[in-house]
Amino acid sequence: MRVLMGMVLLAFGALTYAGTPDALEERKIQYLIAVVENLHDAQFVRNDVGYEAKEAADHLRLKLRGAGSRVATVEDFIRLCASVSSMSGRPYQIRFSDGRVVSSEEFLRQRLAEFVP
Repeated sequence: MRVLMGMVLLAFGALTYAGTPDALEERKIQYLIAVVENLHDAQFVRNDVGYEAKEAADHLRLKLRGAGSRVATVEDFIRLCASVSSMSGRPYQIRFSDGRVVSSEEFLRQRLAEFVP
């Protein structure tokens, strides 16, 4: 019986945690969206189409809203909203004006490492 109660409490704790980012995670997510929104020398490439910074950031916000409670951490945001097209399954990319291309996942993880709370 104790084991069952422990499992129920553990499951309940996991359910209450999943769903909404805490303040720090939310700041990290908003930081990454702002990084994309302020790209001046690059395009956000989605399904082979390059988008300017504002459009790309708006798209990430839309995906974040659509993901709802599935995004509880910045890692969830990167994985579920900012790395891959949910329509085609193709990775998002950042294409710089010098022709260099990196995956958005790689780019966002690099920028996340620069985040200062």
